[in-house]
Amino acid sequence: MYNYDLIVIGAGPGGYVAGEHAAKNGLKTLVIERGTYGGVCLNVGCIPTKTLLQSSKVKHYIEKAAEYGLDLVNNQLSVNW
Repeated sequence: MYNYDLIVIGAGPGGYVAGEHAAKNGLKTLVIERGTYGGVCLNVGCIPTKTLLQSSKVKHYIEKAAEYGLDLVNNQLSVNW
């Protein structure tokens, strides 16, 4: 038989933080998660989506750079003011 001070069900954004905080403060802690640690937001939702959106913005800015006097050829940057 195991004894725990705290059992956290779900390791989503709140659960894993609660478990980590409790363990760091000396509580014998068990975190139970059926899926991936960190939940949907961390693994397939918010964070990956933000990364893809930022990458597409950077691609767009690079494609439009010549309109602002920047020439990006062969990984070289030259400014044409």
